[in-house]
Amino acid sequence: MLNRLESILVACNRWLLIVLLLAMACIVFANVVLRYTTGDSLVWAEEVARHLMIWGTFLGAGLVLRFGGHVAIDNLHKAVSTPLARLLRGVVVAGIGVFALVMTYSSILYVWATRFQTTAATDIPISWIYSAMPVGFFLLFIHLLFIVRGYVKDGSYESSDEMDADAAASL
Repeated sequence: MLNRLESILVACNRWLLIVLLLAMACIVFANVVLRYTTGDSLVWAEEVARHLMIWGTFLGAGLVLRFGGHVAIDNLHKAVSTPLARLLRGVVVAGIGVFALVMTYSSILYVWATRFQTTAATDIPISWIYSAMPVGFFLLFIHLLFIVRGYVKDGSYESSDEMDADAAASL
C-alpha cells in the first residue's frame, strides 16, 4: 500500500513538472516568435513563465533529493567506519527534515502575509505563486521520508531506469 502511494506521488510529481516545463517553453517560444514577427509581445508571458519556473523549482526539489541530484559533500561519511557513517547520515537526514518542516511553516506565514497583493500583468494573487514554497518544502519532506532508510543504512538513493543523479540534477 505504501509503495503504491509512493509510486503515485512520484508519477504525479513528475508529470506535473513535465506539464509546467512544457507550458513555460510554449509561452516563451510564442512570445519570442510574436516579438520577432509582429514587433509586439505578450504582456503577461514573462511574468507567467517566471511563476511557472518558481513552481517547477519547488516541486522538483523533492524529486531531485530522491534521486541524489542535489550537491552533496560525502567524503566524511565515506572515510569513517560504517556505524559512524550511519550516524552522520542520520544527522544529515534529521537536519534536512527539520529544515524542510521549518521552511514549510515559515513559508505558510509568508504566503498568508502576501494574500492581498497581486501581480502586475496578470493580477494573480501573489499568494498563489508563493504557495509553491510550502507545497515544495512539504513534498521535499515527504520524499525524504521515503528514502531515509536506504540513505541512512548505506548512503543510497532511489534508482530508476529513467532517472539517475545526473538526470535529476538537470531537472
